[in-house]
Amino acid sequence: MPGFSLWVVSVLHIGVAAHSSGSDAERAWRFVSALPGGVRVLLGGYWGVMRDVAEAARRRGLTVVFFLPVDPPAEVPDDELFVRVDTGLDLRGRSVALVRSSDALAVLGGEVGTVVEAFLAYSYGKPVAVLRGTGLSSDALERAFPRGFDGRGSAPVVYVDTPEELAARVVELAASRRGRR
Repeated sequence: MPGFSLWVVSVLHIGVAAHSSGSDAERAWRFVSALPGGVRVLLGGYWGVMRDVAEAARRRGLTVVFFLPVDPPAEVPDDELFVRVDTGLDLRGRSVALVRSSDALAVLGGEVGTVVEAFLAYSYGKPVAVLRGTGLSSDALERAFPRGFDGRGSAPVVYVDTPEELAARVVELAASRRGRR
């Protein structure tokens, strides 16, 4: 067709694994504010630090996609920037959907669910960037696995010191992975 051109816009999907209780609005804001415009943030719920990330993303005008488990039920505010996916799955199943939909995973600090999501991402070949020094169980990942999660090298695993560095590295890893597909 003369004069017709097709532009393909590639939006990066940044999965975020974060603590499901408590709050750390400052850490969430520092991470989200360092993300480039136009990325989509993928979360597994709207509670704890995930809620802080969602609210920071909303303030920035970024789209947030929630992969919600069937239990516990999650209420997500009605907002044009919030996309709700009711997976019908339990917490672990929801984590698979979240990770599989992500180009890379940012570990913002958390307990066993966050660690499981990091391992899932790696097992599916998704790059993982882990924030150090959160005071949570995910801090043990680097001590146990300083050069990646196993010898196969299924995906890069990097450790960073600040939320801003986490944002920069996870976007770099996602873009690199997207370029290889």
